[in-house]
Amino acid sequence: QVQLVESGGGLVQPGGSLRLSCAASGSIFSINAMGWYRQAPGKERELVAQITTGSRTNYADSVKGRFTISRDNAQNTLYLQMNSLKPEDTAVYYCNLVYYGVYGAALSASWGQGTQVTVSS
Repeated sequence: QVQLVESGGGLVQPGGSLRLSCAASGSIFSINAMGWYRQAPGKERELVAQITTGSRTNYADSVKGRFTISRDNAQNTLYLQMNSLKPEDTAVYYCNLVYYGVYGAALSASWGQGTQVTVSS
């Protein structure tokens, strides 16, 4: 079983910055991809940023140039540096892990519990 623990959310003024963290623990043989998703009230969950094997990154158009995803492979920790935050970035942010639990196993996915990010003056 894999656990994802997120931290770093909070209330910030427009133009401010926050850094989210997601620590993964448990039975992980190898990681295929890690990413951040968000869900605003009344909206569907959407991909914010993802980092895959080989450190390839993918960002939603709405956050390109403002958010940076990174990963500490040794610690199985994922980060999201969010700069120039806007009110429309307000949402619950979820960490996602796509991984192989053991050698030869099927690909699995886990979600964190979510952390609230509120951008407001």
